[in-house]
Amino acid sequence: MDDYRRIADRIAADIARGRLWVGQQLPPQRAFSRRHGIAASTAERVYGELARRGLVVGEVGRGTFVRATVPDAQPGHALTETSCGPATVNLELNYPCVEGQSELLAPVLAELLRPDALSEALRLPAPAAGTEAAREAFAGLLPRGSQDPDGIVFTGNARQAIAATLASLVRPGGRIGVELLTYPLVREVAARLGATLVPLATDERGPLPASLATAHRSAPLSALYLQPTLHNPTSLTLDAERRSELAQLIVDLGIPVVEDRVWSFLHEDDEPPFSVLLPGLGHVVDSLSKRIAPGLTVGFAAVPPARAGEVARAVRSGGWSAGSLALEAAVRWIGDGTADRLAAAKRADARHRQLLATQALSGFPLLTDPSSYYTWWPLPTPWRADTFTAAARARGIAVTPGTAFAVSPAHTPDAVRLGLGSVSEGELVRALGVLAEVAREFPLDGSGSVRSR
Repeated sequence: MDDYRRIADRIAADIARGRLWVGQQLPPQRAFSRRHGIAASTAERVYGELARRGLVVGEVGRGTFVRATVPDAQPGHALTETSCGPATVNLELNYPCVEGQSELLAPVLAELLRPDALSEALRLPAPAAGTEAAREAFAGLLPRGSQDPDGIVFTGNARQAIAATLASLVRPGGRIGVELLTYPLVREVAARLGATLVPLATDERGPLPASLATAHRSAPLSALYLQPTLHNPTSLTLDAERRSELAQLIVDLGIPVVEDRVWSFLHEDDEPPFSVLLPGLGHVVDSLSKRIAPGLTVGFAAVPPARAGEVARAVRSGGWSAGSLALEAAVRWIGDGTADRLAAAKRADARHRQLLATQALSGFPLLTDPSSYYTWWPLPTPWRADTFTAAARARGIAVTPGTAFAVSPAHTPDAVRLGLGSVSEGELVRALGVLAEVAREFPLDGSGSVRSR
């Protein structure tokens, strides 16, 4: 076996036995190479192997830290979900369900399960343009008068709607302006398109217009991807003044905008889409996965009618068509008021869960909104996002580290996002209590590292 792997095995064994603990900083690679009498290049390979196994994380400008313990791990084995144990409470996922949801949805599904209706629904995927009835129904999900039904294009889910809309706007080598923290999928979409994400400086009110102007002057932006209402992960909603400032600049610069409104239905003000302020430039993406149910969902893009054909071509090219059965069910749920009733129930549920979160994490500075299904938690010193995530998983709880949302390596916040919607209320309360204990029980030791009691 290569020397660097034998050394990595010894470090892994020390982590497994508790000689090295979660959060402990490893020495710089040059010091490590001197201590072990190996070449600097070998030390680099050791650290790379430990990172590949998921045992350490390197942070630019800060060093390399142990990120997980490995009970019963064998030398040479990579850290996997199985080796460290799956999380029993998953606060990474965020698919809200409310009491009585299945009963509300069942009648429409029963109608569609008749052989004649089912045969038709299963024949082909829905065309990107859907039907006139579908376009009218989905336009009705947006605030009244904010969208022309002729601009509605359907996809299987919101991720596909985002991908198709950006693909219709951005060519290889293009630049996409995004908030400093953004939905991780957008990074994947940009990579597939051969595009570059350009992070915009942000303050407590949202993206700064001056940052947008500077980014566009340095090299034109092909598009912007923004979440103006209940931003994921911070829950920030742009105030009227910032919306107006940004909109005026965007119109002046002529930059198309992809506005993600997947969580906007929770916001009680239900303000019109930001895109209303951007005639000919605004592209809204949304879906029913949060509003109704993730298991039978439809995504859609509401775009300027003149651009609907180009977005539809991107949908067909990507194979992102909506299922006919899901689309027909959605049209009926919207038409009979089921979608509205579920949205109202989830708004009430989100407010209740937010209250539980603020109570359980009292004393910690949380960034959130009373109507949001997630909470952004800037961690107390000395916690880092990856080490806290590993410590939480060791206690059976999965959370999302702030690094997952960071666009720039220079801005990797020591924070985690807590999804409040996918677990039962009892599980949520217990999990939040455990997380509060984890945050408090690892004090600094003399070396500045984090040690378990």
